[in-house]
Amino acid sequence: MLVAMAGLPASGKSAIAVRLMGRLQAVLLSKDEVRAALFPERFIEYSSRQDDFCIEIILQVARYILAQGPGSIIIIDGRTFSRRGQIQRIKAAADEYGVELKIIECKCTDETARKRMVRDKGRHLAANRSFDLYTRLKAASDPIELPKLVLETDHVDLEESVTQAETYITSPIGT
Repeated sequence: MLVAMAGLPASGKSAIAVRLMGRLQAVLLSKDEVRAALFPERFIEYSSRQDDFCIEIILQVARYILAQGPGSIIIIDGRTFSRRGQIQRIKAAADEYGVELKIIECKCTDETARKRMVRDKGRHLAANRSFDLYTRLKAASDPIELPKLVLETDHVDLEESVTQAETYITSPIGT
């Protein structure tokens, strides 16, 4: 199974993904970690081209892991999946690999995102993470039209959100 963690920066994707990884014995593949591992700092550019390249590497790793046998859960984190083409690409990969795709979209208010970014300033792996980036991505976002779980992460206990996501992932399609 592929699990796409969707949502704008600071919406809670990574916090939920890390906890899901532990609960489900899943593999977590993070675009930000892949970028940092692949590119020396002076070549990190945070462009759409580089983002797409990192996602393609992640999908190759996912294919390799999934080919090792049934039962693997791959969580893909670090991409907003806020553009129609990004969702189409992950769906095409799941179809090609013959696995189920589950999408978890994390949402929060602008104020919550701003507070989280201030709190995390200088500690987040993506150096381009800013409220300006958040607002630009939000303005250019397409709705996700595939089945998904939406988690409102503002005032909900993190563990409650993780439990909802775990239930969604482990439930058969259509439930």
